[in-house]
Amino acid sequence: MNTQTQPRDRSHTWAKADRYLERKLIAHDPALERALDANEAAGLPPYDVSPLQGKLLQLLIRMNGARRVLEIGTLGGYSTIWMARALPEGGRLITLELEPKHADTARVNLRGAGIADGMVEIRVGDAQEQLRKLEEEQAEPFDFIFIDADKPNNPAYLEAALRLSKPGTVIVGDNVVRDGEIIDEASEDARVQGVRRFFDLLEHDSRIEATAVQTVGGKGYDGFMLGIVR
Repeated sequence: MNTQTQPRDRSHTWAKADRYLERKLIAHDPALERALDANEAAGLPPYDVSPLQGKLLQLLIRMNGARRVLEIGTLGGYSTIWMARALPEGGRLITLELEPKHADTARVNLRGAGIADGMVEIRVGDAQEQLRKLEEEQAEPFDFIFIDADKPNNPAYLEAALRLSKPGTVIVGDNVVRDGEIIDEASEDARVQGVRRFFDLLEHDSRIEATAVQTVGGKGYDGFMLGIVR
């Protein structure tokens, strides 16, 4: 008889702990809740950051004193709202979204959250093309960049983010652990391989110093990359 103790599935505990921490640390916010409801009603995929993760992004922006923020991957604008609310008067956030339907939902959510006109610009189209346009426009360097789009293109997004940065710019990448699948070098999942190439760049690129934090919670097992441009 095999008496070895089998590992327990802790995901239920992770979700309960998330709800506890949200009750303690996240103020009730009808606008954010409406945004999530609107995203679900519009049929958007449930890829939004959690409330605790949204608050983390907000605090990082405030800690950095960021005035210019770039978000790669808008979805329905839930994370956009969290970050825009961290900006000082005169601050600006540019967010990139491939799908026009997602962008339309985000615009409604941003208005519902009371985000001032002109603070957030949603650019619709292929993110790599939009990033090239920002470079062609000689956009002022960003203070904070959040990468949360299609993972196979993460390496290209990181390269562009570095070109649109300055010393001290904070770059955050979401969903970089993927249930631990990143350790599988033979994975046939293009998202996993995209994240692995993303970390290969971080390993060898002297322009950025980075770390990674594994996370568990209501969104499952994943993690963030956090870096600062040298």
